[in-house]
Amino acid sequence: MLRNIGQISATDASVLIEGDSGTGKELIAEAIHRNSHRRKAPFVKVNLGGISASLFESEMFGHRRGAFTDAKTDRIGRFEMANKGTIFLDEIGELDLASQVKLLRVLQDRTYEVLGDSHSRNLDIRVVCATNRNLQEMVAEGKFREDLYYRINLITVKLPPLRERAQDVPRLVQHFVNSLKKTYHKQELQVSQAALKWLRDLPLPGNIRELKNLVERTVLVSGKSLLGVEDFEAQQHGGIRKLNEKQLPSVGTMTLDELEASMIKKSMAHYENNVSKVAKALGVSRGALYRRLEKYNIPYDTAD
Repeated sequence: MLRNIGQISATDASVLIEGDSGTGKELIAEAIHRNSHRRKAPFVKVNLGGISASLFESEMFGHRRGAFTDAKTDRIGRFEMANKGTIFLDEIGELDLASQVKLLRVLQDRTYEVLGDSHSRNLDIRVVCATNRNLQEMVAEGKFREDLYYRINLITVKLPPLRERAQDVPRLVQHFVNSLKKTYHKQELQVSQAALKWLRDLPLPGNIRELKNLVERTVLVSGKSLLGVEDFEAQQHGGIRKLNEKQLPSVGTMTLDELEASMIKKSMAHYENNVSKVAKALGVSRGALYRRLEKYNIPYDTAD
C-alpha cells in the first residue's frame, strides 16, 4: 500500500481512500500530499459530515459580505484556502445529493464562484477523498452520484482493518509507547510480551484509533513502568459503566428520540461542545453525530 502511495503521490490524480473508521485515512491523505510536488502548498482538511447542506456553498466556496442575511463579513472558502495545494474531503459519503452536484461542477471545470460575487475563479488543486462507506452500493441505491463517484476515484487506496493485519499491532503499540515516553517523560515505559500478544488478539473494531486510545489511557491510569495484560484489561472498555435500569426513565415517559437528544445535549455540555470527544464518548462517528445534532437542532461549532 505504501509503495502504491509513493507512486501516485507524484501525480495529480484524484484519490479515494476507503477504509473502516480509525484505520488512518487522514494520515494517508497527508502522506500523499507531503510526497507530491505540492508539498510546500496548503493541505486543507474538510469534514464533509460536519457541513450542513445550507452551509455547503459558504464553507466550500466562501461568500461576500451581504451575500445572505448572516454574511456580515467576507469569508474565504476551503477551496480557495487549498489553491495550488491539496484538499482532503473526509467522509464524502455523508454529502447530500444537492451538495454532490455543486462539488461535481467544481471538480469537472476546476472553477467556482464565491457567493455574492459575479465572476468565476480558477482552481489549481489536487483532490483526495475518504470514506468508511461503500460508495458503489450508495450509487446503486441512488444515494451517491455515479458521475461524482468516477470523478473522485481515478485511483482507489483501500486501508485494511487491524483484524486483517494483526501482525502490525505490536509494532503500532511500540510506536505509541515511544511517543508517550516523550510526551509524559517516562523513558522507562515498557509493555510486556504477554500484553503485546493479548493486544494482538483483541478484535479492536475501532482499529488504530481504538488501539492508540487504549494504550494512552492505560499509560495514564496505571502509572506503571511495565504494562501487563491486567493493566490493559482494566482500561479495555474505557471505564464505561453498565447502565443500571433504575437510571433509565420510566417506560412511556420518553421516546427514543427524546432520550437520544437528552444524552447528546448532556454530552455536549460535559465536553464543552467538542464534537470529536462527544462522538468518541457516545461510540459514533463524527458524521453520525453531526446528523443527530442537526436532527435535534442542537447547536455546534462547524469548525470542530
